[in-house]
Amino acid sequence: MAKRIAIVEDDPDQRGNYVDAVTKKGYEVTAYSSRQEALAGFEHELPELAILDIILGDEVDAGFEICRDLLSRSPSLPVIFLTERITEIDKISGLRLGAWDYLPKPISLDYLAERISSLLRINEARGQSAQNGSSSAKTVGDMSIDQEALLVSWKGHTINLSGTEFRMLAKLVRVPGHAVSYDTLMNATMQSLVTNNTINTHMRNIRKKFESIDDEFDCIKSEYGFGYRWSSK
Repeated sequence: MAKRIAIVEDDPDQRGNYVDAVTKKGYEVTAYSSRQEALAGFEHELPELAILDIILGDEVDAGFEICRDLLSRSPSLPVIFLTERITEIDKISGLRLGAWDYLPKPISLDYLAERISSLLRINEARGQSAQNGSSSAKTVGDMSIDQEALLVSWKGHTINLSGTEFRMLAKLVRVPGHAVSYDTLMNATMQSLVTNNTINTHMRNIRKKFESIDDEFDCIKSEYGFGYRWSSK
């Protein structure tokens, strides 16, 4: 059965191009032109992945609001922001909300289709891992990390990380106790124009997610001017 993809884009030409490209890959696509239209559609059926522009008509943060609504209904739903708003604060805001990816316009339609396929595969692997248990998980102290399913747990509790946060954590715990440079962590984000401040913000968010499970969590250490280190207890 074809996976259901939702596209929320107010520009009719761009919306049509995205729909054509994604449909050609075998997905079932529903497109919306406004926040109100999208939310009404989601009342009837949720997609299995959503692609959201942020500015919709006169609403400058409409995509962020849609993302909040979607993830309140389905916390594990993959969300991609596809937008002309590419400032650092916008990227951080989108990823903090729980988006799996943040892509700038203009974009190659082939690349967009590949990102969709990749995220759906990851989400499917997560579901299978949660049901069957994972043989590919690595244990680092009290943490279990599965690089195939992008799953992390701490003391048996799942930590819901975005794709970017997961890749950064995976770099950090590859060799516990060794400092990982800002440059290495920037490469892990798979994004351009990443600054040290962006990395610091991601690390604060990762820490907070672990601390929400364990208020004594203290494994992520800052190496001033260089990067970060994972210190297993």
